[in-house]
Amino acid sequence: MAIIVNLDVMLAKRKMRSNELADRIGITTANLSILKTGKAKAIRFSTLEMICKVLECQPGDIMEYVNEKEKPF
Repeated sequence: MAIIVNLDVMLAKRKMRSNELADRIGITTANLSILKTGKAKAIRFSTLEMICKVLECQPGDIMEYVNEKEKPF
């Protein structure tokens, strides 16, 4: 997939565990795990907004676009 989710990086920077973030934004740890691993097919803007609010970051801090043709693997 061309969208890379760097949620683990932001969680580490904020010294927060996944289960704490899931509780604070109101989703299950299973759904957060799906998002973190890049297996999610979509994310609601309201969920993205809550993640950014809790982690005090911008959407670009947790997601990035990588051109599939330029991927080294």
